[in-house]
Amino acid sequence: MKVCVMGLWHLGSVTSACLASVGHDVIGLDFNQRTADGLNAGKAPLFEPGLDDLIQQGLSTGRLRFESNPQSASSAEVLWVAYDTPVDDEDRADTAFVVAQIETVMPFLQRRATILVSSQMPVGSIRNLEAMAKVKHSDLNLGFAYSPENLRLGKALDIFLRPDRIVVGTRTVKDRDRLSELFRPVTDRVEWMSVESAEMTKHAINAFLATSVTFANEIATICECVGADAKEVERGLKTEHRIGPKAYLSPGGAFAGGTLARDVNFLNQVGSEKGLQTPLLLSVKPSNDGHKHWDRRRLLAQCPQLSGQTVSIWGLTYKPGTNTLRRSLAVELCNWLLEQGAHLRVHDPAVEALPKDWENRVVHCDTPLDAIKGCFALVVATEWPLYQEVLPEAMVTTTPGLMVLDANRFLNKLGEIEGIDYMAVGTPHGGS
Repeated sequence: MKVCVMGLWHLGSVTSACLASVGHDVIGLDFNQRTADGLNAGKAPLFEPGLDDLIQQGLSTGRLRFESNPQSASSAEVLWVAYDTPVDDEDRADTAFVVAQIETVMPFLQRRATILVSSQMPVGSIRNLEAMAKVKHSDLNLGFAYSPENLRLGKALDIFLRPDRIVVGTRTVKDRDRLSELFRPVTDRVEWMSVESAEMTKHAINAFLATSVTFANEIATICECVGADAKEVERGLKTEHRIGPKAYLSPGGAFAGGTLARDVNFLNQVGSEKGLQTPLLLSVKPSNDGHKHWDRRRLLAQCPQLSGQTVSIWGLTYKPGTNTLRRSLAVELCNWLLEQGAHLRVHDPAVEALPKDWENRVVHCDTPLDAIKGCFALVVATEWPLYQEVLPEAMVTTTPGLMVLDANRFLNKLGEIEGIDYMAVGTPHGGS
């Protein structure tokens, strides 16, 4: 099948490479010529394990190429819109950007082409696109469908090629048959539904996960004060048959914004526009924002005056398995510590250069052990596997009495080591 994937950042690069790997003829389209040139050279615009190799494989077979001219979409049976919808610092999505890109390509599409949108858009967006196409390009008789993206940093290829299922909303039998052919090499587990239901499914999934995270962390902060262990409480919850073992109820760090916060905002926006009361959804963001300061509260409880103190940070990226610093809570924490007058020693295996405004203010260390020298506290901020390989005994030798803040209990073995003051979200410390 001839497919044009539009938007070549994380979602689009992964989608293009994966579709080519299962036998489709794929054109990746992005109006930024430098982006297209980089991908044609076999280099993804950001780090994702295995992505460069898959891109190079597609290029070598001739089933994948990248263009910047909208006319290159003219042969596509399916235009797959895969922009990572831009958001501002308040997680408000710039959906007008995505609509403008689609509008630019529409005139070049063949008659009866199907436009499949996976960019995160508010429910009702596809209906608006259909109305626009009917007014401006009625002669093309374009079809529209929606399939919510399921992208996960660091695991994107595996999730795309081996999904639990794919949700797809369509209007017509023609579009459903065409998309069945598109997805057949990937999976036959497709949940077909209306377009609006597919749009709403994405909002509901992310809002449910966001609510679960904030619920678990509110319970955990109470556990800390009353002597309970939130991990034991989690076990009690997940063995309840009405909840189940896969529930998103682990105590740990706050979510950093992005897709979860974006969909909570979408639903709150719809609720407001329709005059609905949504107090549960309205409370998710404030609760999560407050929990982002868990490590700050712990540091201040131990040392009320951080000026002149040295703190170590292990991991700076948004998630392990990527090199992006955008929306990283670790970076936010570092900026706050610098505002407090603290000295920082940091390590991250994927970060080659620190933010420019940290120059001469933050020590970028070559090894995790080097990063904790002379520090009173270590914050485990990004859970890179190599940190689990650091011997606890070596940490005690390097920095006796080190306080370790490990929100998600990634290094929970440290809690058993004498000479380390270990704290995680939900571990009982009695107070503050």
